[in-house]
Amino acid sequence: MRNPEDTEPSAGRRPRSDALRNRERIVATARAAFDASGPEVSLNEIARRAGVGPGTLYRHFPSRPALVTAVLQDRIDTLCGHAETLLTADSPDQALTEWLHAFLAHARVNQGLGSALLVAEAADPDAPSPDDCHRRIQESARRLLARAQHAGTARRDLTAADLVQLVVGIALSTTRTGADPSQPTRLLSLVLDAVHPREP
Repeated sequence: MRNPEDTEPSAGRRPRSDALRNRERIVATARAAFDASGPEVSLNEIARRAGVGPGTLYRHFPSRPALVTAVLQDRIDTLCGHAETLLTADSPDQALTEWLHAFLAHARVNQGLGSALLVAEAADPDAPSPDDCHRRIQESARRLLARAQHAGTARRDLTAADLVQLVVGIALSTTRTGADPSQPTRLLSLVLDAVHPREP
């Protein structure tokens, strides 16, 4: 017998509050499971930990890429929301610095999820693409950088794409087992030094 809480809304109707709670619980559980075990953790195990049936999980997320995308989008919502808040900070330079540190932490934690999406996309052209996530991050970087450039605390020849690529490069190159845990912050500090305009 179908659980009425698992029933999907009809077209044009708003999802039931219990269905929304199930979806949020699944995403939160998947986020913790991916952090602990990587993006290949069993979807049935995620359903079990979330306290829902496998059918409920698959009605919300019909494939692993769909669930990975939801977790990434949830984290990117947080990252981009942080950028939005920092756009009103008193110091554009400090705002850019704080956000780049947050972005580095995000990139180091989530690179496995991004790779999982790229693999899924290569195997299935209809799989969700990470491109939209990348565009949102780059737009946040662009707005914070433009504000710092307007204030004269960031080089005019620097682009948001440059910054994003540099931070992703740090994230990718510092995830080796046994690597110096202080290295990512140290490398980002060098990047931030290069962000500032050269003295005349």
